Amino acid sequence: MKAARFTGLHQPLVVEDVPEPTPQAGEVVVKVGRCGICGSDLHMSEDEAFGSVPGEVFGHEFAGEVVALGKGTEGLALGDLVSVIPLKSCGTCAHCIAGEVQWCEGFGLQGGGYAEYAVTRPNQCVHLPKSASLADGAIIEPLAVALHGVRLSGMMPGDNVLVLGAGPIGLAVAFWARRMGAAKVAVQDIADWQRERSLGMGADAFLVDPADPVAASDRAFGGAKPDIVFECVGVPGLIAQAVNQVRNRGTILLLGLCTRPDTFNSFAMLSKEVRLVTSAFFTRQDYEDALDALSSGAAEPRMLVTSTIALGDVPQVFEGLKRRTDQCKVLIQP
Repeated sequence: MKAARFTGLHQPLVVEDVPEPTPQAGEVVVKVGRCGICGSDLHMSEDEAFGSVPGEVFGHEFAGEVVALGKGTEGLALGDLVSVIPLKSCGTCAHCIAGEVQWCEGFGLQGGGYAEYAVTRPNQCVHLPKSASLADGAIIEPLAVALHGVRLSGMMPGDNVLVLGAGPIGLAVAFWARRMGAAKVAVQDIADWQRERSLGMGADAFLVDPADPVAASDRAFGGAKPDIVFECVGVPGLIAQAVNQVRNRGTILLLGLCTRPDTFNSFAMLSKEVRLVTSAFFTRQDYEDALDALSSGAAEPRMLVTSTIALGDVPQVFEGLKRRTDQCKVLIQP
């Protein structure tokens, strides 16, 4: 089969012929129908902190058709269309049963979606209803990540929300905040690329003022401060900025993936009694709720998808996404 493989840090991916996977006991093979290119994939190709290994196949946002079953698999049949939860787990421990698979001792990250076929486990497969497409199945993961963050933030109906970063996660946060009753949602970025998409997905305002982002958010909320600031970028300095933007006793929720050291004035945070909360991954319930939103007719999340490409185009497009453009979520159709 064909697969786009990682060859080394700062090097383009390469599409190569590799052996088709064979399921071992307790595994299934999925014919990949759609796979999203995630910002974390871009980081994995550039930052040694992720430990990417040459020959590795990226791609954790994928959906497809079950085409092979290993011994002992249950709950799936050949031909089933599934979205794959990219969190490896045993499926039987107390954490897995509770749907909090990120705490499983066997936890790991599922890749392999930049290929024609991928191996996974039955407990990671969520059946797609007829009302959800394969493209829907490939955007459930970022929707679930955002939903998990909104829930951890403690957002209540009527809260004012500021989202830093207009990437897929930031836009998904805006969608959930609006859907869950936020009074006002503002999205702030350093460029204007995603203005219309942000407004279409639930934002009331889109802010671009790199010279004075705090003043811009103050104006957007009528001189007040938002109840919650979601940091969805992962760039040093944004926590300190968020401290200046959030109200007294407000909440800063970290979703941005930052591997570099960061500093902020803890006295400023302490003085305002700001609550700093971190969010990583999601629960199975978050994943299923994201799918339910799509399958029940929510159209806004589909606005994340800006293009669909062939597997052969992955290396060129992947490199292009390392620079800011009007692209948002690119899907691969192997």
